[in-house]
Amino acid sequence: MSASGAAARPEPTTEPRPVPTHPDPASARRPTLPFAAPERAANPTADRPHMPGYGILGADEGSGLLPWAWAVERLRAARNFWLCTVRPDGRPHAMPVWGAWSGEELMFSSSVPSRKMVNLRANPNVVVTTEEAEEPVVIEGTAKVVTELGALQRFIDLVNAKYATGYRVDFLDPVVNATVAVRPQRAFGMRQGDFTGSPTRWSFGT
Repeated sequence: MSASGAAARPEPTTEPRPVPTHPDPASARRPTLPFAAPERAANPTADRPHMPGYGILGADEGSGLLPWAWAVERLRAARNFWLCTVRPDGRPHAMPVWGAWSGEELMFSSSVPSRKMVNLRANPNVVVTTEEAEEPVVIEGTAKVVTELGALQRFIDLVNAKYATGYRVDFLDPVVNATVAVRPQRAFGMRQGDFTGSPTRWSFGT
């Protein structure tokens, strides 16, 4: 859907986007991602990230380690996200997208032939960040295409509630628009005003 809000699509794209009629992208090998419960993402382990040369304090100093709930609050509130993928030739690609935090994954949609989806089909490893640079949340994870109808309906409900749009689930036609879920493997965050005492890295089970 467009980060600009134009046509309110679940992500911005430079390619023309036809209007769809149902769930996710057109690739026979894409995996179906079940819409799991939020428990998995609720209790990651937290520690200080390795940031040599920046004078980062110990985990018990400064603000200490930030709770995961701090990150979730910002993932839910962020209007736009930066999605970073890798082209098949190794060159990086970044694009703003609309997205919704499901409880354990960051979800967005993109037209099937978009550069983002071409990249993700070749390499599902991604970085997604909130747009707020002063109190950022950065997710490193693996992107998977979602096709299960219940998951698609929940995603479109989250989008409509968050962006005050009125999409139907048939917007997520698998032949036209891919629905993607990014499950975090690691995440990073820091609080404005405490650069040395707040940086936190959250690690999730595999």
